[in-house]
Amino acid sequence: MDFSPDEGQQAVADVVTSVLERDNTWDALVSGGVTALAVPERLGGDGVGLAEIATALTEIGRHGTVSPALVTLGATAVLLDLAADTQQNRYLAGVAKGSVVTLALNEPGVSLPDHPGVTLAGGRLNGTKIAVGYAAQADWLVVTTDSGVVVVPGDADGIAVTVTPTANGGEEAAVTFTDVAVSDDDVLAGAEVSRVNQLSLAAIGAFAAGLVAGALRLTADYVANREQFGRPLSTFQTVAAQLSEVYIASRTIDLVSNSVVWRLSEGLDAEDDLAILGYWLTSQAPPAMRLCHHLHGGMGMDITYPMDRYYSSIKDLTRLLGGPTHRLDLVGA
Repeated sequence: MDFSPDEGQQAVADVVTSVLERDNTWDALVSGGVTALAVPERLGGDGVGLAEIATALTEIGRHGTVSPALVTLGATAVLLDLAADTQQNRYLAGVAKGSVVTLALNEPGVSLPDHPGVTLAGGRLNGTKIAVGYAAQADWLVVTTDSGVVVVPGDADGIAVTVTPTANGGEEAAVTFTDVAVSDDDVLAGAEVSRVNQLSLAAIGAFAAGLVAGALRLTADYVANREQFGRPLSTFQTVAAQLSEVYIASRTIDLVSNSVVWRLSEGLDAEDDLAILGYWLTSQAPPAMRLCHHLHGGMGMDITYPMDRYYSSIKDLTRLLGGPTHRLDLVGA
């Protein structure tokens, strides 16, 4: 398969790059129109699809941006796929202007469960979700339950948000729902939990592909300009060999991420590709980041240097997906 970006995807990549090269922040993504890309045209957005959303996430990852972009664009992809137009009109109306929509999927001890323990009964939502990105500032939370998928306001009565630590300094929380009222209008009719998890993993994979590619580029530039014994570090055979290992990890993560997005966009079975993506990301991205740190020497340990954002973000995503052992079990399931 040729996964080279088409004209629309390249245009999206160019927009994101032009925005983040000037100001690598969430506010810049909002003011630059990036958050509006996936919003339907009737709501003032550009109405792009999953492939373009994934392209945007890859470029955001490539710049090591720590922001609500992953959760908001990921949730937008879910709502475009599963919510009725009238529901989209409510949930996505403010996204172009910076409204945060997040995904509440993980539960204690389990990553992206297809059979959640959070319950929906009698119009009441109960249970706990963990690793919910930017929950404290979210206007809407997309929640997977034992009875399907619902969307609740971030400030609804009965929601308790407990901030939890992250490696990259981004916001994350455990969210407890206690008899939270859910109307029929906030139930995504016919939506399957597994589909939400698939789209979420696709978004995470696209973002991670960008993170690894960005760390590779940063490291390659560093060793090309850093000299030792009167020669650039990149000319040493061992350095070149280690950098090639990072390149292989980057290209393979990017390949399987693109394959997942393409299959989901085309309505094809993506289960095998998703399983491989989850395992390959959690097993190969962390050691690639460690090599990048090693090749940077002491510079890689400076938290004000961009390398820290790439590595710490990969650590957070690896935890979010349950780690390589869990993901390997799913490959063999």
